[in-house]
Amino acid sequence: MTLARATGGVLAGVERERDGRDPGWLTEARMAALEWVGEHGFPTHKDEDWKYTALGPILAVPFDAATVASGSRVSAALIDAAAVDLGGPRLVFVNGHFAAELSRVTGLPTGAVVTTLAAVLAVGPDRLEPFFAHEPGVRHAFAAFNDALAEDGAFIHLTSGAIVDEPIQLVFFSDTGGIPLISSPRSVIIADSGSRATIVETYAGIDTDVYCTNAVTELVLAEDARIEHYKVQNEPVTAFHVALLSVRQGRNSRFSSRSVMLGASIARHEVRVLLDGVGAEVSLDGVYLPQGDQLHDNTIFVDHVATNCTSHQLYKGVLDGRAHGVFNGQIMVRHAADGTDANQKNKNLLLSDRAEIDTRPRLEIYTDDVKCTHGAAVGQMDEEALLYLRARGIPLEVARGLLIYAFVHEMVDRIELEPLRAQLEPLVAGRFRKADRPVEP
Repeated sequence: MTLARATGGVLAGVERERDGRDPGWLTEARMAALEWVGEHGFPTHKDEDWKYTALGPILAVPFDAATVASGSRVSAALIDAAAVDLGGPRLVFVNGHFAAELSRVTGLPTGAVVTTLAAVLAVGPDRLEPFFAHEPGVRHAFAAFNDALAEDGAFIHLTSGAIVDEPIQLVFFSDTGGIPLISSPRSVIIADSGSRATIVETYAGIDTDVYCTNAVTELVLAEDARIEHYKVQNEPVTAFHVALLSVRQGRNSRFSSRSVMLGASIARHEVRVLLDGVGAEVSLDGVYLPQGDQLHDNTIFVDHVATNCTSHQLYKGVLDGRAHGVFNGQIMVRHAADGTDANQKNKNLLLSDRAEIDTRPRLEIYTDDVKCTHGAAVGQMDEEALLYLRARGIPLEVARGLLIYAFVHEMVDRIELEPLRAQLEPLVAGRFRKADRPVEP
């Protein structure tokens, strides 16, 4: 199965045999998604939200669809090395499929359900219909592809008033066994009124493996729900990562998401938030650190529909070598969204003359009673600060590392989970120990 063949409309290589396991509505949704992809293809530079991200390297790989049987080499030690154990419920997915022997679901309070998408599809699939019932391609072809191929992922339902004190950890690990694979994890998180939880997603894999993670995570927050979300993407540079985080918020709900993007050859982290309840608040933070020939794309869309909603965005990027970064952020304020308070910032540090950043912070406002700001900054190393440190006997490489880490440390400090912060600090700090290496011609 290849994405390139699907682009050309050859669906025979994409369709999967489900042996009648899917309910009728899901079979129809899957086929509609495949047909849409076959007719419209995958995004190109002509698509505004994808104009800076070349997908040719992904579409050219002859991927096979990941199965439950693939990834048998993954051990608990590999998972612990990729994702620090946070002590609470932990669902591990290998190549997009649940690995029960590596997972733990204990200590959950009454009213909190933490299980898998496959389990829900097996015993109560109709509760998932709203998440697959949208028009194919309304988001983009990769999301439609996930509609067609997703078989497993996390399913979390917090009933009214449920509070989960320990973080719920979702680990997505890839092990291809030498065969290029595409995995399509689909996670659904429903937070009923007054519920509280912290969700941590980690994406990693075997070094040198060639694969594509095409993930969709959907959250629905009811009135006064609170969800704190973290995402760590540390896939090998031989892999590709395309992910959509889709959030719908109700009245007075609170959602925060903090992402750290380190790995993958091409990585796209897309966030879409719909604020359709009065007084809803969202805070989105991210740091992306591409090196070499990596491309990291952050595409953010926050849609203010209801009155008196608040959104905050801060994304920082550090780029070295021939790396390419994208920040494509849009805030939409609808006609009825009076009292909106929205701000958006993107700051970037270029360490190489060959590095490239495309930053597009945007506001689209259709009402007058708002407080909105946006801005972007792109700069290089502060030579005066570097000279100051070197004059005090600090070697060049160490001095540069200190200045770079000072730039991104604000983002690491925003991670409130101490074990996760402790894991990420050396990864981020060590990222630039060789930042002064020459760029190959």
